[in-house]
Amino acid sequence: MTRSAIAGEDLVGVRLDQAAAQLFPEFSRARLQSWIRSGELLLDGSRGRPRDAIRGGEVLSLNAELESEVSWTAEALPLEIVYEDEELLVIDKPAGLVVHPGAGNHHGTLVNALLNHRPDLEAIPRGGIVHRLDKETSGLLVVAGTLNAHRSLVAQLQKKDVQREYFAIVRGVPSGGGRVEAAIGRHPRQRTRMAVVANGGKPAVTHYRIAQRFAQYTALEVQLETGRTHQIRVHMAHRGYPLLGDPVYGGRLQLPRGASERLTAALRGFRRQALHAQRLSFVHPGSGDHCSFESPLADDLQELLKVLAEENPGQGSQAPGLP
Repeated sequence: MTRSAIAGEDLVGVRLDQAAAQLFPEFSRARLQSWIRSGELLLDGSRGRPRDAIRGGEVLSLNAELESEVSWTAEALPLEIVYEDEELLVIDKPAGLVVHPGAGNHHGTLVNALLNHRPDLEAIPRGGIVHRLDKETSGLLVVAGTLNAHRSLVAQLQKKDVQREYFAIVRGVPSGGGRVEAAIGRHPRQRTRMAVVANGGKPAVTHYRIAQRFAQYTALEVQLETGRTHQIRVHMAHRGYPLLGDPVYGGRLQLPRGASERLTAALRGFRRQALHAQRLSFVHPGSGDHCSFESPLADDLQELLKVLAEENPGQGSQAPGLP
């Protein structure tokens, strides 16, 4: 397997392993570090160290043997497969399922289930995962089934050609749809959280429109222009409309004044952020056809909407297209 790329001016001063991760995003940083150390990834034809700084204009050349990318255990877990062919799979993920194995989550994840269903995904970077959903977010995500598909889907994500639309319920009642453009990075003090930051963050853009208004809550349709960690949750909280049920960015549950017993029970019983990935579209890596998929709202969201409509009624609204 061979690859080459030129380090542009935007990578000046960046570590070699970090630059390689940006130029070859289909491979994990750990794998790229190992190739740098073994000499399979060269900097201007010479061996470097992961910590070496990029000066700009160097050629990173990769000539490596592609071995199994993952060593996780295949597990016979349920999978809701919306579409599958040799190149890719589209999965409808339930809330509560972790996408990728990590610290404290080596088993019971979507990747464990995928490896049981398609053992060949062991040779694909990150088990075929090209974008993630938070554990408590339900809905659609696409999984690459081949290296060619992985490269194509990663490139489409970087060029913002993958369309991802979400359904969310937020606290508060925005006057209308809008656009949030605010860089996102690690919270300066709480490192497990993300935040809108003035310096050092990655550009992030979110569009939203009103789907239905209630008295103290609003259902939104949200479209991602970028795909940062926790982006919708962070941006909507930053705008003053945190997702209902979000324990990280929404704070403690605040019951509306005079809430009925039914509404109180529904709000207290909803134990996740009210977020569902409902639409997904991209260009098929093999055929070049435009593919589009839609997932019905998860049962818990449908029940919550029903209770809000009956116990917290407001003026319903269907908005035109996204801004």
